[in-house]
Amino acid sequence: MFFELKKFLFNTSINITFFIMLLIGIQNSSNKAKVNFLLNETIGLPISFIIGTSFISGSILGGFIKFNFYKSSKSSKSY
Repeated sequence: MFFELKKFLFNTSINITFFIMLLIGIQNSSNKAKVNFLLNETIGLPISFIIGTSFISGSILGGFIKFNFYKSSKSSKSY
């Protein structure tokens, strides 16, 4: 339980740090693009912001995946 909370807090803090660095880094960006959704499109956003937020959202979602590579000793058979 404590390990999962520690992992969640680390994931959240590192991604907030990435987002703040992204906002500081795109201050002078002049290349803008629009993102087309099914019915609407966004305002002109810097391309670096679009790429950075997609990276950060993937990092957040990837942090929620729980990998369990270790098999329990009761169910595994040794050959």
